[in-house]
Amino acid sequence: MKSFPVRRTAVAVCLVLISAFALAAEERYHLLNKYTFPEAAGSTREYFDYVTVDSSTRSVYLSHGTEIIVIDADTGAPKGKITGLQQDHGVAVATEFGRGFITDGGQAKVIIFDLKSLKIIGEAKADKDADSIVYDPASKRVFAMNGDPHSSTVIDAKKGTAVGTIELGGVPEFAVADGKGTVYVNIEDKNELVSIDSKTLKIKSRWPLPPAGGPTGLAIDLQHRRLFSAGRGPQMLVVMDADNGKVIQSFPITSGVDAVAYDPETALIFASTREGMIHVFHEDSPDKFSEVETIKTQYVAKTLGLDTKMHTIFVDTADFAPDKAVTGNPRRTAVPGTFRVLVYGR
Repeated sequence: MKSFPVRRTAVAVCLVLISAFALAAEERYHLLNKYTFPEAAGSTREYFDYVTVDSSTRSVYLSHGTEIIVIDADTGAPKGKITGLQQDHGVAVATEFGRGFITDGGQAKVIIFDLKSLKIIGEAKADKDADSIVYDPASKRVFAMNGDPHSSTVIDAKKGTAVGTIELGGVPEFAVADGKGTVYVNIEDKNELVSIDSKTLKIKSRWPLPPAGGPTGLAIDLQHRRLFSAGRGPQMLVVMDADNGKVIQSFPITSGVDAVAYDPETALIFASTREGMIHVFHEDSPDKFSEVETIKTQYVAKTLGLDTKMHTIFVDTADFAPDKAVTGNPRRTAVPGTFRVLVYGR
């Protein structure tokens, strides 16, 4: 008779644990949708790069070789294409001017398009290997990062004309703007992060990024002034103070990281890698961060875009043919016509 309360307690504990595990499973990120696309017209190879999500207009911009594909963030339905490009990379959106900006590294230009019609309405001269791009609302300028020339081309977003060039002293990768007059950019070959005054176009500071090296992906928590920079060698995600460059915390990640995103509502940080992993971290406080989970995606799904409204993640990849000479070659060729976008959520 005395054992019955013990048994009831044990059963209750088991039910609580089962409920907790079920809830945890529901809260884990998992694949929601997959959208596939045919080979880009005029492209000599299957190439893809940045994913840009405009949560306010429910638009996702996909860099796909000679075209930008625009899809609906909720349904994946096509909204249109921007074509006639040579080798596009990134997209920046300036909603207040109804304009979008595309870096075309092949043409050494920034292509300007209308956000509603998706028609090209202008262009600005940049430099070869024009790659990442960011819009700074404080200065009303667009900053295009030119990889090989080690520079940034700055464009007046309203006029669509170049207003200056910044010599960066190294290979720029991802860039972010804090909305208060500073643009931050990772300098991949120098293992450092540079801050730029977006109005004077002067470099304000250079901060070392160890324990990370070869920094690529970059994101920012605007409210708490925290930067999230991810490197490839050593493979680390570094959390840094955006005001003084102090490294607050760091985490190991898998190889070939490319993109990082921060969700201000959930306080989650996402870092996607070539190995087909998205590492998820949580901002417990501005000075304390913890690892949440690692999402298994697909090989080379290393570039991501975040929908901050629905808290979904978009990553792109393709099928890759095995290299005949070197098995497991990380640079093996993408199979034409297999480009796809994977959507993950809770």
